[in-house]
Amino acid sequence: MPSSNPILPLILAFAAILLTPAVVHCGSPASLLTLERAFPVNQRVELEELRARDRARHGRLLRGVVGGVVDFTVSGTSDPYLVGLYYTKVKLGSPPREFNVQIDTGSDILWVTCNSCSDCPRTSGLGIELSFFDASSSSTASLVSCSHPICTSLVQTTAAECSTESNLCSYSFQYGDGSGTTGYYVSDMLYFDTVVGDSLIANSSASIVFGCSTDQSGDLTKVDKAIDGIFGFGQQELSVVSQLSSLGITPKVFSHCLKGEGNGGGILVLGEILEPNIIYSPLVPSQSHYNLNLQSIAVNGQLLPIDPAVFATSNNQGTIVDSGTTLTYLVETAYDNFVSSVTATVSSSTTPFLSKGNQCYLVSSSIDEIFPPVSLNFAGGASMVLKPGEYLMHLGIADDLVLKDKIFVYDLAHQRIGWANYDCSLSVNVSVTSSKDEFINAGQLSTSSSSQYMLFEPIPRSIKALLIHILVFSGFLFFVT
Repeated sequence: MPSSNPILPLILAFAAILLTPAVVHCGSPASLLTLERAFPVNQRVELEELRARDRARHGRLLRGVVGGVVDFTVSGTSDPYLVGLYYTKVKLGSPPREFNVQIDTGSDILWVTCNSCSDCPRTSGLGIELSFFDASSSSTASLVSCSHPICTSLVQTTAAECSTESNLCSYSFQYGDGSGTTGYYVSDMLYFDTVVGDSLIANSSASIVFGCSTDQSGDLTKVDKAIDGIFGFGQQELSVVSQLSSLGITPKVFSHCLKGEGNGGGILVLGEILEPNIIYSPLVPSQSHYNLNLQSIAVNGQLLPIDPAVFATSNNQGTIVDSGTTLTYLVETAYDNFVSSVTATVSSSTTPFLSKGNQCYLVSSSIDEIFPPVSLNFAGGASMVLKPGEYLMHLGIADDLVLKDKIFVYDLAHQRIGWANYDCSLSVNVSVTSSKDEFINAGQLSTSSSSQYMLFEPIPRSIKALLIHILVFSGFLFFVT
């Protein structure tokens, strides 16, 4: 495997020079420097102590290197009967404090709960200990004022508002599920691991702006899935991806590969996962969300008679990739065509019936032998082929709820999203340069009885939904409204 960073050979070469006993004089009389050993020659030193010292030094040397890959641990699953979300850990403040935050591609801001929040959950049903941010306890924290350049630019994008009384740059967000949060912006240190070689991890940090939540509403107040905050992976300037990219710390691309089996988890990196089978579709330009051009849907290889105009992006509709939404929503015309086609294909092998307005099927054998593949066809010739277990909900069994083991790449620099099937329990290759000439390896980077499956139509009634479980995180879906 080629070296992932040009500075590594320099580090090794410099070490070799220090170990060379000869002294070289060039020209005029040399000035002699006294060298002292960091560890006495007669002192026993454990290998791990040497590695720790090298890691600390390399971290200092490599902080100025552009193009490192930031690796985050991932916990949780998209199964709504279990966790129902994916989350990762971030370290903020000095001294650093750890926070568990939900991964969300549908928003931009990283925010964590303030210690001053009186109505926020204090315990979590996820089995994690909740943390609360206290700016007064961090030696590097500063409150963002109304006159701060970031705040003045955000006010123009409705991501911030200013109070003349406190002079604090504040925010108020409402999410698609009706939950919301308000708070103010803080500037403080974010600590993270930067992978800069085949096995070298540098401890890095950067000053970023994030939110401190003082009030929450809706599902954010529920104890069963309480979390410390939300990690917005949107493409606007205040997202962590954009902030670190503007500082030259990471490329403007992030990727993930989430495991659907067992306890879930997976891989999340600020960098580009390299996989030969990845196919890309261009993002719709000038959109605040990750909009793609869905052009058609095919069932068993047959295109459905759906007018492509119903998928077009406009002010209030379009095909959006959003990790914070659990179901996949289709406009009524597309949904009706889809259900009719699937039902016609399997009617001789199943018993179709309605349950609370939802199309269901009674089957006595494997769904893979009965139900057809479904293809979502996007601009650029990129198709996502779904197996039956990826668009059917198995009543009473949660395992079929997840579209598992796919790589997804959000290439913001080239305004495109790519995906490929992958075993997310394996390690992945990640590019550390935009030209892809350097890369690293990031590792963690049937029954005989009858069953029931259904095509799901939740409220509101004006929007019919099919539980397709596209993509990742807490369901990670496309929806068209």
